[in-house]
Amino acid sequence: MARHDELGFYTLAGAPGSPRELLDEVRDAEALGLGACFISERFNVKEAATLSGAVAAVSTDLRIITGATNHNTRHPIVTASYATTMHFLTGGRFTLGLGRGIDRMQDAFGMGRITTAQMEDFAGLMRRLWRGETVVGHDGPAGSWPVLRLDPGFDEDIPLGLTAFGPNSLALAGRAFDDVILHTFFTDETLTRCVATVKDAAERAGRDPASVRVWSCYATIGDHLPEPLRLKKTVGRLATYLQAYGDLMVRTNRWDPAVLERFRADPMVATFPGAIDAKADTTQLEHIATLLPDEWLAPAARGTAEQCAAAVRRQLDLGADGVILHGANPTELAPIVTAYAA
Repeated sequence: MARHDELGFYTLAGAPGSPRELLDEVRDAEALGLGACFISERFNVKEAATLSGAVAAVSTDLRIITGATNHNTRHPIVTASYATTMHFLTGGRFTLGLGRGIDRMQDAFGMGRITTAQMEDFAGLMRRLWRGETVVGHDGPAGSWPVLRLDPGFDEDIPLGLTAFGPNSLALAGRAFDDVILHTFFTDETLTRCVATVKDAAERAGRDPASVRVWSCYATIGDHLPEPLRLKKTVGRLATYLQAYGDLMVRTNRWDPAVLERFRADPMVATFPGAIDAKADTTQLEHIATLLPDEWLAPAARGTAEQCAAAVRRQLDLGADGVILHGANPTELAPIVTAYAA
């Protein structure tokens, strides 16, 4: 089976019953020829460092990319050591992917909101530590530490990734990171605009724009899946994003904010206890579908396997360097990847 380095998937998509599901997913992904496994972090049974090691143990070729962990949940020496451990364990297949996180959750946990300056400062620290430097008296946006040091014998080039949304994060990704993960349900215009922002920032920073890989995170939900599951993975997933950071989604895609206000004001949505994609039943999802314009759900690979494969290829034509086939496990993706390969 040929490997498609430009295609990735998220392991344990959605709300898995057990993290052990990852083991078969990763084996299936390699057999299918996918090139990268992305790991999202949730504070339940999806702790990124543990999952990274599990992916490494059952794979031989997949790139392993956290998409994403937050820099402020671990001491920088712990994070740097996690990355070097994974780097050596996998023979260079690991990318440490960072993200800004969700403001309301970080407020609730007392962690402090993450800023662009903090992420840039932290990225610089990681690269210095991986090169074997001893960092003395660091005092910057990411924090203050008397001494930071891993191993003076290190001289490692470990890729850094960033899950980027707004223009400031995208520009940061272009000048300081190696992989950029965009968000699901980005319109074609948003995708091309984001790619341009990243590549322009890389060029201004004196980097080769082609060296910064931009990943489209693209909902890939074929008609071979049952309708209730498709509703969950499309309507349910978009509705959950709108619950969490709807203003940012609408602003980024240049959608009509009045539609978001009507969505939030709907009695079912306003009183829904938790994440819609995790808890809503089919009847509730059918109702929520009436609140979302077709154009908001359109940025997705849907239809037959061949139609989905063509839609995925169009993401590459629009400028993405890779496509994360989002919201489905490798078994669900198999017909689409087969069509893509053909």
